[in-house]
Amino acid sequence: MSLAYRATADFAKLNHPMRVPLSAEIHSRPFLQLQAPESLTHFALYVQQDHPSQKLHRSTQHEILQQLCAHYGVAAPGPQARYFFHDFGRFRMKWECHTEFATFTFVERADTDPDFRQSFQKVPLQHVPQEWLAGLHGKIIVAAHVLLCSGVEGSDKTEAIAALFQGKSLVGSNVAGAAEVWTDFLIQPDGFSRFVVRDMGLREFQSGRLVGRLLEIETYRMMALLGLPNAEASQPLLNGIEGELADLTATLVQADLPAEVRIDAREEGHLLHHITSLAARLEKISVNNSYRFAASQAYFSLVQARIHELREVRISGIQTLAEFMGRRLAPAMHTCTSVALRQEALAKRIGRSNDLLRTRVGIEQEGQNRKILQSLDARAAQQLRLQQAVEGLSAVAISYYTLGLIGYAGKAMKAGGLAVNPDILQGVAVPVVIAAVWLGLRRVHHHIAERSAAGARTA
Repeated sequence: MSLAYRATADFAKLNHPMRVPLSAEIHSRPFLQLQAPESLTHFALYVQQDHPSQKLHRSTQHEILQQLCAHYGVAAPGPQARYFFHDFGRFRMKWECHTEFATFTFVERADTDPDFRQSFQKVPLQHVPQEWLAGLHGKIIVAAHVLLCSGVEGSDKTEAIAALFQGKSLVGSNVAGAAEVWTDFLIQPDGFSRFVVRDMGLREFQSGRLVGRLLEIETYRMMALLGLPNAEASQPLLNGIEGELADLTATLVQADLPAEVRIDAREEGHLLHHITSLAARLEKISVNNSYRFAASQAYFSLVQARIHELREVRISGIQTLAEFMGRRLAPAMHTCTSVALRQEALAKRIGRSNDLLRTRVGIEQEGQNRKILQSLDARAAQQLRLQQAVEGLSAVAISYYTLGLIGYAGKAMKAGGLAVNPDILQGVAVPVVIAAVWLGLRRVHHHIAERSAAGARTA
């Protein structure tokens, strides 16, 4: 083993475990190498999933890619791959797997007719198996044809290019200082949107980067718009919650009314249950929308970044891509943002109403508890007075029985020959017995009180 090899092996041990994967990440999705004339067909496949893990999404997208590779006898990439490129001879294909979707881009050399009449009739799609395409039904979020053709700087082909599009909202601009881009962002009768890129002096790799940015704009635009149906569907639900919250808040204002027309504690319990139900309904809407709205904003940011990278220059009389997106896509994104902000505002209002109602219920409960304690105090005082009366009677009863015993003792002594008058002995013992009984009961009470106080301090 050479010293250089050994030094390299030792140096590799010092690498951070994520150094190589992170370094390869920025090179994981290279642009296609294109040179006019080229014809491209681009698909973006979106797989709806109920499970939050992305493993289901990737496995499904890999199955779709494996089916296509199996048809041509080509080895498919591993299950962890996110990028794949292969030259099938008649066409080239690039596959990319993203967080929510995967893209297929098919490319072949084109024989572009100067008058563009046959431009979009010979596309790479004709080489793709029809049964494979049929299996993609209902999953395609983007389908686009791109024509990359050569052009002469200064030549005017606006009318010929406009004839390729069915819509009236033609969009175009000079980009990268050496190309023209044309589209209308509409789905044509064949089910595909169309892009025309005229190469008027692009340098090496610029064509691939330019076409890649256009396809990313189209794909991210559609993915960003996925949040709009959620926003539109949520608005009536939010209107209902907001109306119920307004009625509930109006009911809470009855706290300022006279006592005879206020709501009682039972109705307050119903209101508390109602406002909790509103909070749960709003939370469900927020959970359903939070990811979609955040993703839409992220995709919208990517669209804006890709348009900025085009460095557009206006073609006289034609709106630019930036203007089109600012007038069409931006309002949709603002709708998603407004619904998201409305959800947050409603959640705060419901929280404040909930706190207010709970405070009212707490105050009412404290008042009821105070009345109960006052009633208990009154009963305790009555019991104390009754106990004192009973204790007085008890002292009299104990004294009476004690004096009776003394009288019997005096009679016994007299019968035994002692000069004792039982009546006088009993009469003299009355004050002494009463005092002794009273003092004994007091001492017992003090002893019980001291033990109770000691137990309370210990607790």
